[in-house]
Amino acid sequence: MTTETPKIEMDFLTLEDYKGIKEAMIESYKDVSDPYWTEKELDRLLKLFPEGQVGIKIDGEIAGCALSVIIESKLLEDQHTYREATGNYTFNTHTRYGDRLYGVDLFIKPEYRGMRLGRRLYDYRKELCEKLNLKGITFGGRIPGYHNYADSISPKEYIERVKRGEIEDPVLNFHLSNDFYPERVLRGYLEGDTVSKEFAVLLKWENIYYEKRTRKAEIKKVVVRLGLVQWQMRNYRDMADLVQQIEFFVDALGSYNSDFALFPEFFNAPLMADYNHLSEPDAIRKLAEYTEPLLEEFSKLAISYNINIITGSMPEMRGGDLYNTGYLCRRDGSSEKYDKIHVTPDESRIWGLKGGDGVRAFDTDCGKIGVLVCYDSEFPELGRLLADEGMDILFVPYLTDTQNAYSRVRHCAQARAIENECYVAISGSVGNLPRVHNMDIQYSQSVVMTPCDFPFPINGVKTEATPNTEMILISDVDLDLLRELHNHGSVRNLKDRRFDLYRTIRTGKKL
Repeated sequence: MTTETPKIEMDFLTLEDYKGIKEAMIESYKDVSDPYWTEKELDRLLKLFPEGQVGIKIDGEIAGCALSVIIESKLLEDQHTYREATGNYTFNTHTRYGDRLYGVDLFIKPEYRGMRLGRRLYDYRKELCEKLNLKGITFGGRIPGYHNYADSISPKEYIERVKRGEIEDPVLNFHLSNDFYPERVLRGYLEGDTVSKEFAVLLKWENIYYEKRTRKAEIKKVVVRLGLVQWQMRNYRDMADLVQQIEFFVDALGSYNSDFALFPEFFNAPLMADYNHLSEPDAIRKLAEYTEPLLEEFSKLAISYNINIITGSMPEMRGGDLYNTGYLCRRDGSSEKYDKIHVTPDESRIWGLKGGDGVRAFDTDCGKIGVLVCYDSEFPELGRLLADEGMDILFVPYLTDTQNAYSRVRHCAQARAIENECYVAISGSVGNLPRVHNMDIQYSQSVVMTPCDFPFPINGVKTEATPNTEMILISDVDLDLLRELHNHGSVRNLKDRRFDLYRTIRTGKKL
């Protein structure tokens, strides 16, 4: 004997569906007084916002519905009731200028529960939210199991125990399983909801694709093209000769419409060849004299070739101290400075380098970026601080002499991509400089790395250069995939942190 497969359809509601909607609401809300909307109320809602009212039919019969309006977030900033959110059931709180989808109702007839119909309705709401560029979905969720515990625990404790799995509340559990999170308890929310003791939970889902509305003419990039320069160390006659080589690479990356160009750490070290007669600390301080004019050249190139340039790093004197410094030169002509925070034992002992005391994420026209210079990538706290500021892409310019030194940078950078759910681009120099003390050999393989989840390469490597070969590496990265990962990844490294046990904090004046 065979059982006929039911026909399931989801469609916009019409007033002709009212009889089925009323019957479904009466069966769904047996524990609530006045459990259904009148025909007049539904008609007004359908006329105000037809896209927001959808139903699921099984073999032509209403099995469940989702009703919603668009409201302004400010209406939800304070305690509010269901009556207030719906404008005393007139829905005059609905406005096309609002920024949030408010869930007026969502119900499934008892006989059809267990078929995941509610998930289908929520998926539609989420897609509608993204389509209309709304901040997210909000509603007051009932807690119908609370009456069994009201004499012994508060609504807040009840919610926490439901989240921990100690108490079963099918309504709240359903909302939590659909990526909604509780923000606060609402008192006196729904009149007549005796099983919830008229308490509700303000539940939210955030639209990760929301873009703030603006009147400015601007383009916000989602797919970003990264250009990495695997730099060959060679002798240069003077700074003009070096700048010519820099422009060659910027031109090449610009011709492929790259959004970023990343240069390595201490790429300008060949200019120290003229100072071999000096001590190593004095030689690198002479090299520092080129930093300001090189910054001017990079800024001009960023504008001329319409590309954001991460200048790797260069020595810089400030207040009598020597720092390892680099710059983000944006294509709009602005620039930002970053310092290497952790200097290696050799850099401190041989050159007298001093570590900086500030790290932060930078805003660009292609999302937020961070820069950690070489050894800094081996300290996970710095990457986590940048991730907490919303970093999408981490750039790591480095200089490593041996393969094991390179492996430390590469593997730590890979860890930063996974734990911070971001892209990481690393770039270094190749070749040798026999005429420059303390800069003998270099080993490099430039790489663009990703998190490890289904939308990304299984090994977390987007692209990689040929080891120890001068070349450019170009790779496209999709920032929307990061948003998807943050909210729907197989694991959620950022969201699942135990702030009750640990957190990364800044203790320095600037850091």
